Amino acid sequence: MMKRTLTIAATALALLLGSTTAIAQQNNLHEQSDGYEWPTEPDVVENLKQWQDLKFGVLLHWGIYAVPGIVESWSICDENWITRDTTRTYQQYLDWYWGLADEFRPTDFDPSQWASACKDAGMKYMIFTTKHHDGFCMFDSQATDYTIAKHAFKDDERRDVLRHVFDAFRQEQFTIGAYFSKPDWHSQYYWWDVYAKKGRNVNYPIEQFPWRWEQFKRFTHRQIGEILSRYGKVDILWLDGGWVWPGRYGQDIDMPALARMARKHQPGLIIVDRTIRGPYENYQTPERAIPEQQLPYPWESCIPLTDDWGYTRNARYKTAGEVIATLIEIVAKGGNLVLGVGPTPEGLINPEATDRLHAIGQWLRKYGKAVYGTTITPHYHEDDIWFTAAKDGTMKYAIYRLDEGQALPQAISWTGNLPQKSIRLVGTGKRLKYTIDGDRITVTLPKNMPQESLAVEIN
Repeated sequence: MMKRTLTIAATALALLLGSTTAIAQQNNLHEQSDGYEWPTEPDVVENLKQWQDLKFGVLLHWGIYAVPGIVESWSICDENWITRDTTRTYQQYLDWYWGLADEFRPTDFDPSQWASACKDAGMKYMIFTTKHHDGFCMFDSQATDYTIAKHAFKDDERRDVLRHVFDAFRQEQFTIGAYFSKPDWHSQYYWWDVYAKKGRNVNYPIEQFPWRWEQFKRFTHRQIGEILSRYGKVDILWLDGGWVWPGRYGQDIDMPALARMARKHQPGLIIVDRTIRGPYENYQTPERAIPEQQLPYPWESCIPLTDDWGYTRNARYKTAGEVIATLIEIVAKGGNLVLGVGPTPEGLINPEATDRLHAIGQWLRKYGKAVYGTTITPHYHEDDIWFTAAKDGTMKYAIYRLDEGQALPQAISWTGNLPQKSIRLVGTGKRLKYTIDGDRITVTLPKNMPQESLAVEIN
């Protein structure tokens, strides 16, 4: 994953380790693909439809970058939007970063706490980082020693972290997703020490060393095979690192063969080869953004709860109201929201996050009927009101989005989407008074309503 601002907290510890800051331009962020190609496999299409009904999920970034509380992986990349403490050389910084594997000892690791907090938030699916671009595996890979199971956490019975995370979320009935980085900056088959680093890409000429690239391809297939064959049912394979593809840089990892292997292990698997339009990008993933208009195919906005994907110190958290407002817009436009949450280096989701997740869940327990399992409606937005519809066509919903700093009005009004029988408050079923003038309806809200977004049924 990318981010707009890369920071190491300005604490004494961080200053000793080497403060990292960066400002990425918009073109550093993953943009969504231009267009969409529906998969041809019937079971994949059916699973996509079920996934679209879920609406709200969590994307858990966790790795060695949590130890100092810095942004995931990117500080070791040498692109010009990244700056580091100039008192150490790049190699010194890189050696320090790789060495975090020997400090990452999450003794309070409690994936059941994660799953409980996410269920409390009303989330229905999860995606967990099995490996980010730095190559550090959060599972017991047999293809490399650079894993949590073979370093500081190796003597803990929970060392095969992925197994425990997946099991905890399955117990809470989550749809299960595995994030996997296609590039691997720790692998000598991708960043070969014979050559200098060249940004995020493979750092040697593939055409001169095809045998080395072939080894990387086998390495990638092997690791994905491990994830999909050893850890129970997986519903989504979420592939990051869209620069690894046969196009501009010629980084072909043979996606057709990889997909065949993946679906042999996991029939009907949803594959998300991010930003690579084609048969293996089963849904689009605009990052930190919401499309301007409705989209008629599967998509998901991935947005972090803080300014960063992983855990960082002194983070600025979005409010529950901000997340709810974002979710309302996304669902009315036909998408899902996956919210980024970063567990602490100790292995917990901290109170600042769980408090917000709980508040989001409280709202969804009231108004989730207007969110989960809904579909789009042609007239989907008017001022502060967003519309969704029941899939069977029997009902529409008007969701009034209360933005930060606003007060709830005494009445809400819109054109079109008029009732045939009644207007009721979602959750309580309370009938609301309304008047219709031509094609405009005005609905009177109950007194003493909480100052929050709300939804009504249009019967």
